[in-house]
Amino acid sequence: MSSSNKEFDGDSIGSSDSLDIESGNRDPKTQNPQAYVPSDNEDRMSELSHYASTPDQSLKMVRTETKKSLKDLGVSDELPTLDPNRPIAVENPIFPEEYYLETETGLVPVATLQDLGRNPTAFEKLRKEKSRAFPQPNGEAPIFKDSSDVETFKSKEYSPEIEFVTFLINDPDNPYNWPTFTKWAYVIILSILVVAVAFGSSCISGALFTVEDNYNVSLEVAILTVSLMVLGFSLGPLLWSPLSEQIGRRWVYFISLGLYTIFNIPCALSPNIGGLLVCRFLCGVFSSSALCLVGGSIADMHPSETRGKAIAYFAAAPYGGPVIGPLVCGWIGVKTNRMDLIFWVNMGFAGFMWLLVACIPETYQPVILKNRAKKLRMELNNPNIMTEQEANPLTFKELVVTCLYRPLMFVFTEPVLDMMCVYVCLIYSLLYAFFFAYPVIFNELYGYEDDFIGLMLIPILIGAFLALVTTPILESMYVKMCQRRKPTPEDRLVGAMIGSPFPAIALFILGATSYKHIIWVGPASSGIAFGYGMVLIYYSLNNYIIDTYAKYAASALATKVFLRSAGGAAFPLFTTQMYHKLGLQWASWLLAFISLAMILIPFVFYIYGARLRAKMCKENYSEM
Repeated sequence: MSSSNKEFDGDSIGSSDSLDIESGNRDPKTQNPQAYVPSDNEDRMSELSHYASTPDQSLKMVRTETKKSLKDLGVSDELPTLDPNRPIAVENPIFPEEYYLETETGLVPVATLQDLGRNPTAFEKLRKEKSRAFPQPNGEAPIFKDSSDVETFKSKEYSPEIEFVTFLINDPDNPYNWPTFTKWAYVIILSILVVAVAFGSSCISGALFTVEDNYNVSLEVAILTVSLMVLGFSLGPLLWSPLSEQIGRRWVYFISLGLYTIFNIPCALSPNIGGLLVCRFLCGVFSSSALCLVGGSIADMHPSETRGKAIAYFAAAPYGGPVIGPLVCGWIGVKTNRMDLIFWVNMGFAGFMWLLVACIPETYQPVILKNRAKKLRMELNNPNIMTEQEANPLTFKELVVTCLYRPLMFVFTEPVLDMMCVYVCLIYSLLYAFFFAYPVIFNELYGYEDDFIGLMLIPILIGAFLALVTTPILESMYVKMCQRRKPTPEDRLVGAMIGSPFPAIALFILGATSYKHIIWVGPASSGIAFGYGMVLIYYSLNNYIIDTYAKYAASALATKVFLRSAGGAAFPLFTTQMYHKLGLQWASWLLAFISLAMILIPFVFYIYGARLRAKMCKENYSEM
């Protein structure tokens, strides 16, 4: 049995006591309160459990944090800042530090938090007031929204008997404390996982003629094998993101990627085109867990000081991965004429990464602490030990609103998010358009087949690599700026402003060099500019969306994934026909002019973003 700590003086941290219930007498050896002091941090949890479950003691008291010890750790009555990586279930937490704060005892009573002034009702009012105010640049007065426009936070009063679980000092289970080499090794593995999934979406695009020959279908139907998997990317996150908060990222990876690997078998062996299309869609749904969770897994392992740099290196994976698909599988298709072999290769790549990722331990702190709380409840026979997420669970209605309704409603109610998502959608769509424009261009001009056409995509990878040299520099500049002043979401747009001209430049080059008398290097070199701008724009706008919609970051990112994947699925369906009808030059230039118009978005928002958000957003989602 566990109970909240009793303070005996201003400096006490806790007490341990033992009573013999059967005899009704106090054990003389424990006449005075004895503080439990673990011998080392590595074994603190096991020693705590041992102390609490000693069979010759019927009633035990376990040490917990006090008001003074929490103050020493920086916990106060001030409104704490919420982490965008927090559980979506807890919108108005009283102890958001739970998932990264390390304490001596690992248990923080709600009663102690209440003594510190942590009141959900008061916090709700403060957060609502912050959400009303839009700070303006150059010392201008903030713009306030009507309080009726601000969505009410979900609040709950907790029983004082509840004890929240935290990590211990230097806790080896805390991903922040893992060795640097280990964390970066996991970042690399997870980034390759995203590459593997993106590879699977485009692998068949390098040999669509095998689908046409295998099932005697048109090119338009064959293209659906790419579009439907990309469409699956838009729906899968609605399932995997909330599920990961309940059972952890590791189990979601294991289940979803296992299914993705298995469903490559019917893709290879399907007797008809209908079966192949259905399985490709399901492959997209299952594999999308990597696209929606890997960024969170990387954030789990890195505190805010180093998180940005890790994400900066990861930025190219979702966009560089699709390029490798036709680059590799074009050769397989041309040399073997076997559609099934392409899916066997994809299955091997996916299966290898599935096994590799299964070796990565759980990284999501709320689930790690939830499992620890479950263990402590059993060992201490105290049902009041839990995490704040467990104390404030989502109802089914709230789950539907958070995971399905809100991301879709953002499409209709948040113009700022729509403009950013449309830009991301355009860049993602242009990438997939390249996979279907290149076969037309290089086949008509130079007579290349799919094997050599795949090689023409290498410059896009070169451009993406160059962007990976730039993104850490931008992140370092951002960190230095944060040390000088409070950052705004618009500070994240520097990368997009640098990268935005490059897609338009790439498409103008592609159109201007698509002539027979110009060597293949001309149109192929356009990929360098596109790859460079593509990664910078994605990296920058993704961070802008997170910072602008920090209150509902998960919902905003779900909106982005939905719109981005929808565009990526649609563009391949008309790209080939567009190049045949408009000609090689004007088809590229049409896309170039669209890209040229989009250049204005990051520049306009960088200058007027605070005012535009104040006018167009329902509330200031960036203030948490």
